[in-house]
Amino acid sequence: MRRTDVATPLGTVAALTALPAAGGCELQPALLVPGFTGSKEDFIGLLQTLAQAGRSVVAIDLPGQYESPGLADPADYTRAGLGRAVAAVAAALDHGPVHLLGHSFGGLVTRETVIEARVPVLSFTLMSSGPSAIGGARASDARRLVAALGRTPTREHVHALWADHLDAPARTSGLPDEIYAFLRARMLANHPDALVRMAEELLSAPDRTLDLAATDVPKLVVYGENDDAWPAEVQATMAEHLGAQRVVIPGAAHSPNVEAPETTAGALTAFWNRVETPPRPAAAS
Repeated sequence: MRRTDVATPLGTVAALTALPAAGGCELQPALLVPGFTGSKEDFIGLLQTLAQAGRSVVAIDLPGQYESPGLADPADYTRAGLGRAVAAVAAALDHGPVHLLGHSFGGLVTRETVIEARVPVLSFTLMSSGPSAIGGARASDARRLVAALGRTPTREHVHALWADHLDAPARTSGLPDEIYAFLRARMLANHPDALVRMAEELLSAPDRTLDLAATDVPKLVVYGENDDAWPAEVQATMAEHLGAQRVVIPGAAHSPNVEAPETTAGALTAFWNRVETPPRPAAAS
């Protein structure tokens, strides 16, 4: 696994790349996209296992997240705009069709990539993502962030947001010191415009399930049994309307990629392998 930068016509995107062992069977690659306030590091628990199955795997920071530079125009931080950025990354990898995965807000972004069909996609996975805008406590958190950063967000506002609202919960959560330090560094590195615009997009996303269902891309909906973002029943109904395979990860909540990485990697590999294996013709009677 190595830290890389992917150059695209829309700007450079930071990535983590995991490659199969030398001499391994190279299957079609996968591209993993994180959620709001997330980053490529959210997938570290998956990358090695996925690559060991014989495929290259790339996890990215969306533009304006953590180590990816921000966009020149804040208006481009829409779901559609970020979906185009994901398509640009997939094209820049130059590996042919990819297995595309979006976690949480990343699912709302990557479904735009699939619906717009700007690049060939071999399969599409929605991980802990819903059909429309987020609600409940997480929506309240997003509104609080927008209010704290204001109409003209700055780096100073982001630092104040961390100090006033996020530092104490992070310090008292029992996380190891190095994880606390990473979470702080990641939040403070986010582009202020990206934080506000992505939060607004998360709060206003329309239901595009029918548009996504109309695409002929094989689909998987995977989430933790204790997901506290979009309710499990909402994700189950979405999967049914999409005609998607559905996998519920035992013991996981909103981030099965972190909370149950081996089980999640196994589910993803099984799905991707089935997509790549052509169906056998029916035997003659």
